[in-house]
Amino acid sequence: MQLHCPVCDLQWPLQAPLQYVCTECHGNLEVLYDYDSIRASWSRESLQGKPFDLWRYLPLYPVEQAIQGPPVGGTPCFQAPRLAKQWGVREVWVKNDGTNPSASFKDRASAVALQWAKENDYPTVAAASTGNAGAAAAFWAAVLEMPTYIFLPETAPPAKVAQLMACGVNVLMVRGTYDQAFDLCAEASQKFGWFNRNTGTNPITREGKKSVSFEIAEQMQWDPPDVIVVSVGDGNIISGVGKGFDELLKLGWITKRPKLLAVQAEGSAAVTHAWKQGTAIQPVSSNTIADSISVDLPRDGEAAVRAIRNSDGWAVTVTDEAILQAIPELAQKGGVLAEPAASAVCAGMHEAHKAGQLQHDWRVLLLVTGHGLKDIGAMQKSVGPPPSIAPSMEALESFLRNSHNLKQE
Repeated sequence: MQLHCPVCDLQWPLQAPLQYVCTECHGNLEVLYDYDSIRASWSRESLQGKPFDLWRYLPLYPVEQAIQGPPVGGTPCFQAPRLAKQWGVREVWVKNDGTNPSASFKDRASAVALQWAKENDYPTVAAASTGNAGAAAAFWAAVLEMPTYIFLPETAPPAKVAQLMACGVNVLMVRGTYDQAFDLCAEASQKFGWFNRNTGTNPITREGKKSVSFEIAEQMQWDPPDVIVVSVGDGNIISGVGKGFDELLKLGWITKRPKLLAVQAEGSAAVTHAWKQGTAIQPVSSNTIADSISVDLPRDGEAAVRAIRNSDGWAVTVTDEAILQAIPELAQKGGVLAEPAASAVCAGMHEAHKAGQLQHDWRVLLLVTGHGLKDIGAMQKSVGPPPSIAPSMEALESFLRNSHNLKQE
């Protein structure tokens, strides 16, 4: 294993203290493996009998052993035929990562990254987050008994803040944006020698996130979907999804790479702008209800754009109104309760469908990254209050007589 800059082609050993970014171009690094050796000693058949969780793919992570604790990964993957009919495609699958221990996709990154930190004797962990990454880091830090500092913008949803507090870590609310919390965390980590788990600039986080690609491929009998729809903020998830499928191709375990459809909120669309214009990532002033993808400067944006292009994929933007409308739609037609950043994939499919970008024979997978109860305020906005009636049969019958009050398909 080694660290590699995909821009400058420079390399570093993978060891502590961790090299976070390229010393030449300041770009993000990636972990490379000896794929020939892995291919010679490990096969799909070797997975038989192992628990279906993230750790069944241990040879493709930069850690020596799995965490002995709550299962992470192995999340449900199932078909949603009503959505397939609605969008005119052959199949729609849903990968529900809201079932992870801290209720989001970010458990994958934190489990692998913090295990690496533990194995390499880092005394303390730090992370900046809008909520989910921090909650995941806090959860796994508690499991591994590692002192941790989490930096949150004051706009973080209360439910996510409560999650962090319950895990017993040091939570610091920063009077500023996520990007300011990110920069403060990085500066503190450098000064105090903490392990900086920050998304994007820590190359180990992508190694955990790529695990979802391994699971999708296996759950779909090693025949990946034609398109995977991913909501994008910092860009680290979609770059991880791309890396996972690239590695499966190198091992010869699959024969095709899915197209990646990146979905961003209109108010936080730096990756989409760069992809459309063919330019470097430029910061925006983010403003969206989907806090988990609200980012001024995507820290893994360049890798995200590369992943989209390498997969022959594309990107779309969606409004906050469309994101909110997608929450009950995913619950009713897709069988999953999603927070705004996760429901954005459903809104993105609507946008792609309207633009005529979908093919009838495609199998499409929606990557749902966070549970709806992560942001109960947004869910309430998406559905409004229920009707209220007096506690009498007369009131009920009066309500039922008004046919416009009845919900019908």
